Amino acid sequence: QADLVESGGGLVQPGGSLRLSCVASGSFGRFSVMGWSRQAPGKQRELVGTMTSVGTTNYKDSVQGRFTISRDNAKNTAYLQMNSLKPEDTAVYYCAASDRLTTRVSAYDYWGQGTQVTVSS
Repeated sequence: QADLVESGGGLVQPGGSLRLSCVASGSFGRFSVMGWSRQAPGKQRELVGTMTSVGTTNYKDSVQGRFTISRDNAKNTAYLQMNSLKPEDTAVYYCAASDRLTTRVSAYDYWGQGTQVTVSS
């Protein structure tokens, strides 16, 4: 069992930046993989980026070069730095973790409550 709590969402203008945080009840290193996902109204939830227990990251093509996942093991906290934000990045963003390596968002075991990110002028 694990608790994940996100924070840091909000309203930002196009081209702006936000940093989301996710605090876990324990070390992120104990999960095989953690991920940031998002769900826009009327769309399916999608993974935007993942980080394995050894720190290997992977990103969705549309956010590659703009989004960065990092982790502070001492604080049991993962981050999603989002730069050059676009209106199409508007969604509820979720932190998630899995006990097994997986690329399927539906296979993640633990989820945060989500935080709204709105990109609009």
